[in-house]
Amino acid sequence: MSSPNLGPGPSTKIRRLPDKATYDSDAIFSILDEARYCYVAGIVDGLAMALPTLHAREGRTLYLHGNRSNAIMKAVLDAGRACVSVTIYDGMRLARSGFESSIAYRSVVVVGSTRSVEDEAERARILDLFVDMVLPGRASEVRPMTQKETRLTLVVALSIDEASAKVSQGPTEDDTDDQELPIWSGTVPAHLSFDEPVPSRDGAMAAGTVPLPASVRRLLDLR
Repeated sequence: MSSPNLGPGPSTKIRRLPDKATYDSDAIFSILDEARYCYVAGIVDGLAMALPTLHAREGRTLYLHGNRSNAIMKAVLDAGRACVSVTIYDGMRLARSGFESSIAYRSVVVVGSTRSVEDEAERARILDLFVDMVLPGRASEVRPMTQKETRLTLVVALSIDEASAKVSQGPTEDDTDDQELPIWSGTVPAHLSFDEPVPSRDGAMAAGTVPLPASVRRLLDLR
């Protein structure tokens, strides 16, 4: 049975505003699963670099993918260890001073060991998982990946050895003196939304007879 806490670890302990920190695995996994993309960091030719990419989680493993020639992905495999971060933007926290104003967010930093996923069955399953992480149910609607596409795709498994989350939300934290100023303060929530789908006009789609798939219909129902 896994521990309910993933920290504080030596690489993920939150020192700035520790009251916003949590190391609870359920809270961390929830943020990782909701985040639309992540950043993976590596050292390439002596320079620290970060790459935005897609991720998918299964238990205590976070999967990343990219082209096999990607220098950052190759660097984290060579190092045997990597750092991944995600942030969900939840809005603005507008105080009566610029100093106390900030954004509302939920973020996670993960550190763990890395390995290349080479088992064909695991790779096929995880590549479908990536598709469904972008749009649930989509993997069953598209054609299977070809062997060439699979060979060109690098899948990296990152063990979630330690992690921390930082959550900034709720009312602003104005100084007592500032609270009497006639300046508007409060929060402005933000949400991700989707517009009406714009269909392709090439090939079989040109006739306009291909129906909207169930995955997209479900997405629109969530608006």
